[in-house]
Amino acid sequence: MSARLEAQFAFLLEADKLRSVERQNLILDCSRRENSAEHSWHLALYALVLAPFAAPEVDVFRAIRMLLLHDLVEIDAGDHPITDEVDWEAVAKAEQAAAKRLFGLLPADQCAEFLDLWHEFEAAESRDAQFAKRVDHCQPIFQTLYGAAPLDWHIDVVRQNLFGGRAAALEQNLPEAFHHALSLLGEDTGYDCSRLSARLPFLNEADKLKLVTRASKLGDGSRHENSAEHSWHIMLYAWVLSEHSCGQVEVDRVLQMLLLHDLVEIDAGDAPIHGVIDPVALTALAAEELAAADRLFGLLPPDHGTPMRAIWEEFEAAESPDAVFAKSIDRVQPVLLNLLNGGGSWVDYDVSLPQLDARVGGKVSRGAPEVWTYVRAQVETWFREAGRL
Repeated sequence: MSARLEAQFAFLLEADKLRSVERQNLILDCSRRENSAEHSWHLALYALVLAPFAAPEVDVFRAIRMLLLHDLVEIDAGDHPITDEVDWEAVAKAEQAAAKRLFGLLPADQCAEFLDLWHEFEAAESRDAQFAKRVDHCQPIFQTLYGAAPLDWHIDVVRQNLFGGRAAALEQNLPEAFHHALSLLGEDTGYDCSRLSARLPFLNEADKLKLVTRASKLGDGSRHENSAEHSWHIMLYAWVLSEHSCGQVEVDRVLQMLLLHDLVEIDAGDAPIHGVIDPVALTALAAEELAAADRLFGLLPPDHGTPMRAIWEEFEAAESPDAVFAKSIDRVQPVLLNLLNGGGSWVDYDVSLPQLDARVGGKVSRGAPEVWTYVRAQVETWFREAGRL
């Protein structure tokens, strides 16, 4: 089992590098370029919110899985904006090689699963993949058109993309998105886009999660992670490590919990597990998060926002097998990052091994005891060498 976990963590830690891949698009406040990890998280959220626009036969959660992993090849092959003059055949070959290397880090059965799903997305022939592709085409368009101060040439790229580019297919496959984009460009066609426009305020507000800085640093220690890319990373963790759950879990429900769980930080901020330990402060924080959930999920139509709010509440309660496992995964990912970057938040907050066992170990063990047994052995070595036992 340890060999299997070693392979799984090798993949998950390599996936961390996707956060260093910058895209052409700016985040919604236009303060910086978006990275491919937080982009993948936002696409997963788009897919969940735009589920009512999918054909009845589409498995939205298969599409979400495609979107979680579709850009991982950029770790090796890089991002290539549609406006670049590139050899697309060479790019395709580089991405194929990247997929084999990256997914090849996983145990053989998971490697095959991930490769098949990635190839299905690239081929865009199945209904699930076609829905995922539509989502991938929509998000950059609306992120630009709703941007606080979009660059003129970015607007031009959107226009070109809609007329003759990849997004032109939206006119037939997701007409509400196509016509709403035209309206934002000042070319209102009179098409009824109200079902879509009622959901975009939530998706646009969710973009602010990319601005919430966490205590944990990236594996290379270059900067602190943000809550959007963290959510993407732990969704991958949950997917890969689900077999180690101590109870029977529905992986797609776990993924939905982790997709949504940190949205309240947009209003309430991040609360580092080693930083906020006072009971009074924790009670006040819980009240802020409840108010944030009211506001944020209230931006959606009730028939959509209410079930999503219920999933968030289930995660917070941590009583169902799905929520217990999701909580354990949320706790274990920063541990691995700290091991990579020389201690990270353990150094910042002067954490001892007994404190880590109490604050993190118990929660991880509750949902995934085999995972904590494996990780704990590495953790003890680090704390011993650092003199923090």
